[in-house]
Amino acid sequence: MNRAMSLYCRTFFRRKSFGCYRLLSTYVTKARYLFELKEDEEACRKAQQTGVFYLFHDLDPFLQASGHRYLVPRLSRAASLPKSEMEAELGGSFIKLRQALFQLNSVDSSLLFTAQALLRWHDSHQFCSRSGQPTQKNMAGSKRVCPSNKIIYYPQMAPVVITLVSDGARCLLARQSSFPKGLYSALAGFCDIGESVEEAVQREVAEEVGLEVENIQYSASQHWPVPNSSLMIACHATVKPGHTEIQVNLKELEAAAWFRLDEVVTALRRKGSLALQPSEASQLLLPPKLAVAHHLIKKWVETQSCSSLAA
Repeated sequence: MNRAMSLYCRTFFRRKSFGCYRLLSTYVTKARYLFELKEDEEACRKAQQTGVFYLFHDLDPFLQASGHRYLVPRLSRAASLPKSEMEAELGGSFIKLRQALFQLNSVDSSLLFTAQALLRWHDSHQFCSRSGQPTQKNMAGSKRVCPSNKIIYYPQMAPVVITLVSDGARCLLARQSSFPKGLYSALAGFCDIGESVEEAVQREVAEEVGLEVENIQYSASQHWPVPNSSLMIACHATVKPGHTEIQVNLKELEAAAWFRLDEVVTALRRKGSLALQPSEASQLLLPPKLAVAHHLIKKWVETQSCSSLAA
């Protein structure tokens, strides 16, 4: 699949074709229809005749620039043009998803994340880990099967905990050297085998900033394509009273600091690109709205503001 054109087909649900589900809610009907497409080869083959296609090359989606945003063209049929001719004919280009992340709308980003994750998984799981024989994907791309031993492989993604730590009045934000100047975010790290979410949060915070946390609360989750299809599990946590001295692990982070409510509120109100001018590099930047880290920070601000009003 790499080094070649790859297609991701999205089939639009049409309720009128599935009268047998008419007594069920629209969501249940859609869910069962999508399940049917995963399991029934013929149903999936028919659906592709009326579905729309997203085009990829080396895992890069085909996008069209529109001002400061990117649009995703929906193709009604598979095309077989060379890459350069495809770009010229459709008036767009194949762009790194990391580069386009924050210039996509939420619907397009969700579908592109899913598409790229599936294409990447198929590209890296073409052989059975037990027999060494080539595996075969089903029509929907929802699994791969080894013909010699019938082992079924399903797409996987890595769980990551992302945690906003607070001491009651402040929140802790950190940055990596790869971040744009001024950008700080919540702490994040991959879960280890055998860990619960709570254990992963405690370990990551201890490793990265040398703090012990408690009162861990789940907030939300999000699929994230960078670096390789992760499930972001967002949590809030508080440090133990009297233990707020940060000890940054420089192998993991470039910097970490406590930020007051007013500083975070000002950063949330700030608009514009992550690429700041040098004179603005000292300003605090926060993750864009598309990222679950943004919602963690916003929720903390709302909680703090409500607490202030109540007091």
